[in-house]
Amino acid sequence: MTLWFLPPVRIAVLACLIAGIEQARAGRQLMWGDDFSCGTINTNNWIFDSGNGNGGWGNRELEYYTSRPENVYVTNGMLHVVARKEDYQGKDYTSAKLKTRGLFSQKYGRFEFYARLPQGKGYWPALWMMPEHAVYGRWAASGEIDVMENKGDDPEKIFGTIHFGGESPHNAQSHNPGFQFAPGDSAANFHLYAVEWSTNVISWYVDNHLYETQTNWWSASNPGNHNPYPAPFNQPFYIIMNLAIGGNFSGNPDDKTVFPGEMQIKYVRVYGQTDKAPATANAASKSDVNESVRNTTASALQPVNSSGSARSLQFP
Repeated sequence: MTLWFLPPVRIAVLACLIAGIEQARAGRQLMWGDDFSCGTINTNNWIFDSGNGNGGWGNRELEYYTSRPENVYVTNGMLHVVARKEDYQGKDYTSAKLKTRGLFSQKYGRFEFYARLPQGKGYWPALWMMPEHAVYGRWAASGEIDVMENKGDDPEKIFGTIHFGGESPHNAQSHNPGFQFAPGDSAANFHLYAVEWSTNVISWYVDNHLYETQTNWWSASNPGNHNPYPAPFNQPFYIIMNLAIGGNFSGNPDDKTVFPGEMQIKYVRVYGQTDKAPATANAASKSDVNESVRNTTASALQPVNSSGSARSLQFP
């Protein structure tokens, strides 16, 4: 890989990665990545959230996030994000949340994660993105892109969602069929989760299988004042990886939930844009961007109903 065009901090970030990460995908240039080959968490790549946020991070989540090795560590080229049932800082569960805010963000391109997820009611693993700066206002006026999230008691299904619209409670989101794994397979196995994001198309993939396309969204900095399309998805976003416990999306653990449980991530890679036109999953006709109606279709998969999550009521 030629590094002469990269700033010094980016060179340092990629120093451990050159040997382990492919350098192009379908005509795209690798821009950033982490294959966890340095034997420890690279603090040039990741910072941590800690605590329980405001009202369980706005979602009534039960965990206390830490950066302790009990909750997040690297071994044998693998990142482990571990949720534990334990009394800690007044909470009954601990886990970890990593993000690249202030270290790396990008507008457009392909964002991918190779990961496996825990099983059990109450686990809420998520790989997602938030805007580096709240250009259009508080959540969700500045947007949110969920590459993948899962309910731990339903490992055969995963979901991709965008959040947009006005500031909460005037926010909106896409509603989508999700992805149904083939019989005998599940999110408990390793899979490649990816989003390809261009000016007016966001597409979701599992193992390079396109299953969802969104082309319709809107942003309002205040009621009645709509920002020009394609806002809010026309600004750099940073990466977040976390394993929540309980909350509005997945529900709370029950007596059958086994702890500890962990999300394992083999690598994260971010590519630039391609010259090729973005693919769509049989995209339907576009409606008025001032409405919260989404434009979503899926390939021939068993449909899965999802209300999506509202994870970011508290801007991280």
